[in-house]
Amino acid sequence: MIASGPTPVAPFSHAVEADGWVMLTGQMPTWPGEPERALPEGIVAQTQRVMDNLELILKGIGMSLADVLQCRCYLTEFERDYGAFNETYSARFSEHRRPARTTIGVTALAVGALVEIDMVAKRP
Repeated sequence: MIASGPTPVAPFSHAVEADGWVMLTGQMPTWPGEPERALPEGIVAQTQRVMDNLELILKGIGMSLADVLQCRCYLTEFERDYGAFNETYSARFSEHRRPARTTIGVTALAVGALVEIDMVAKRP
């Protein structure tokens, strides 16, 4: 668990590492230190918050987005939000070094979120 990370919404660790491989649990657009605070409104704000939370966790284990190899992204309003999600998400990565990615439309996410993202990273 990363002290500066968001309060988990279920029983999990922020990240688990084995042999240099790091699996980051899917993060929600919640506010670290303020678990009762309302979620940001809209897909852009929620995607930014999720990415901020993932970066907090990576930083807490001495890594960064440059170490991420794969992301799985979940959207509750896939057709409506896919374009805006892609713009917001892609701004966090170098266009010459983007991780592999799968994006899936789902019927619902915890805490009523519009987006959740998990990651797989590897220590250099």
